Amino acid sequence: MSNRLASFVVSGDAVKVVVAQVPSDPNDPISIDYDQTWNLQSGAREPALHVLHQRCASFLKEQQIKSVVLKASAAPRSAATLSLLHSAEVRGVVIAAAASVAHVHSLAKGLISRKYGDRKVDEYLEDESFWQSKTTGTALRKGSREAAMLIIAAREL
Repeated sequence: MSNRLASFVVSGDAVKVVVAQVPSDPNDPISIDYDQTWNLQSGAREPALHVLHQRCASFLKEQQIKSVVLKASAAPRSAATLSLLHSAEVRGVVIAAAASVAHVHSLAKGLISRKYGDRKVDEYLEDESFWQSKTTGTALRKGSREAAMLIIAAREL
């Protein structure tokens, strides 16, 4: 038996979206079904955020996804910039949309680094053999590995 999970990683006005079949046995690889980047449409920000909300909620309903894992916010090392605040707005919209359809769980990159395996997340992201052993299905873009890592880690944390 497997579950379908979606993961979202927000960076600026872009959202990386990965959907995977997750087998119940944590030793079996996840199967990637979907790997795309959604960009906030150009123009006025408020209607663009509304469109993103609708897109996210509709996508999760259509794909019958009941569980979502999202990259959690992290405290900035310096003063917050406008870009950081815009990312937070987008993350909030995605969380709200996903929560209207599915169970949402946020995972911090630091938590994964401390609790999953014996390496930091960034080391896993660069390890080709790790990805060959942990994923099957649709080819996963290298830039989407962090989103897939959320799914891999969520099943063991």
